[in-house]
Amino acid sequence: MNSPTHDSSSDLVRWAAFSCVLVPVVLVLYGTSLGGAAGTALGLAAVTGVCRVLLRQSERCAARTPAEENTAHRARHSRTHSATPRGGRHSGGPSPVD
Repeated sequence: MNSPTHDSSSDLVRWAAFSCVLVPVVLVLYGTSLGGAAGTALGLAAVTGVCRVLLRQSERCAARTPAEENTAHRARHSRTHSATPRGGRHSGGPSPVD
């Protein structure tokens, strides 16, 4: 089953693609040259493509982040710290001087 985020981003890309077709048609109907409308269509398609790539990358990062945090969290707590002292005073190394 698709997540709500995936559905909304797919819908957004579909509407953007629809706009890439609709806007040039409207421009031609209102008297813009075919070359100008084609240039507009190419520009909108380029922007739509870049936005789609960025949305997909964002979705992948959002899906990957919780899994990585769980792995890092478990790894941090599974380490043994037998060589390092826990609290209190220790006599190793130089101490800072005021």
